[in-house]
Amino acid sequence: MKKPSSVARPPATFLASFLASFLFLTSMAVVFSAPTPAASAEVNVYSFRQTELVRGLFDQFTEASDTKVNVVYAKSGLLERLRQEGRNSPADVILSNDFMVLHQAKEQNLLQKIDNRTILASIPPSYRDPDQFWFALTLRARIIYASKRLSTAQLASLKDYRDLADPSWGKRLCTRPLTHRYNVGLIATIVDRYGEEPTSQWLDGVAGNFARKPQGNDRAQVKAIYDGQCDVAIGNSYYFGLMMSNPEQTPWAQSVHAVFPEGGGGVHVNISGMAMTRHAPNREQAEALMVFLVSPQAQTYYAQANHEYPARADVASTELLPDLRDFETDIRKLPSIATHLDAAYELARRAQQ
Repeated sequence: MKKPSSVARPPATFLASFLASFLFLTSMAVVFSAPTPAASAEVNVYSFRQTELVRGLFDQFTEASDTKVNVVYAKSGLLERLRQEGRNSPADVILSNDFMVLHQAKEQNLLQKIDNRTILASIPPSYRDPDQFWFALTLRARIIYASKRLSTAQLASLKDYRDLADPSWGKRLCTRPLTHRYNVGLIATIVDRYGEEPTSQWLDGVAGNFARKPQGNDRAQVKAIYDGQCDVAIGNSYYFGLMMSNPEQTPWAQSVHAVFPEGGGGVHVNISGMAMTRHAPNREQAEALMVFLVSPQAQTYYAQANHEYPARADVASTELLPDLRDFETDIRKLPSIATHLDAAYELARRAQQ
């Protein structure tokens, strides 16, 4: 077993088309990005990814292609909006920070197949929907953050996500809500590997080890370790790099080991990904944006600026974390894992009560 890493490591016509459905989005954060008003073409993105994480890439695309990128960002509700808009939707592309959204969009018949040869040649088959409705742009591992206060033996005992249910971690585990989609994806993985009843028992053990009520985001869990509220936490790998890039948060990252589980099927991997909407009005521009985002230039940006693992095999990973390619992962099983998402959510809800 590898030792855990201890690295401290929108134009007016577009806007007008949105007004009819604006009221039900008052709870969402909506951002329109029009980097160069003189651009001669446009592409419209419904994004579940925070705009600041991709704005730099969209600006580069606009400069290179003279195509304006209009973005609507929201944490939730975009699939419902897309479904209600139907053929009149202005959306060309869905940008997601989780494979669950892409799976749901496919299941709801909101997407069209992607057959661009450049995209298919750039992204390995295991990082694409088998039916070609979506593909990954980046990967992120769902890892265990462990306090540097732990002994070597304690650290060595964290070989598998199932180890987090061991009574020895009683009152020492922090996590964001189990029902958050990042955790639901992980739980669906456990269901896929072992079945619902063993997963339910595991979750009971995990819940019994909570140091506090599940709350906050992934970075908040690492801060809780830094503050001494807990010793272990669950979080996405790229947050480590983001914390290391923030002077205020660097001490949080420096207080933990980044543990990549290698037992029980290896590391759970989620994706940020992309899909073309079923009625995309700007299909040519949407495809061009897709091709750009799988280019070495864009994939390097993801790795260096956002500390995510690039989907392209020929682009180097972030230097702040171990190379994900060195570990066994469940990336090839995402389509199977997706079939357990509903069950996983219900199990998470019960365990968290």
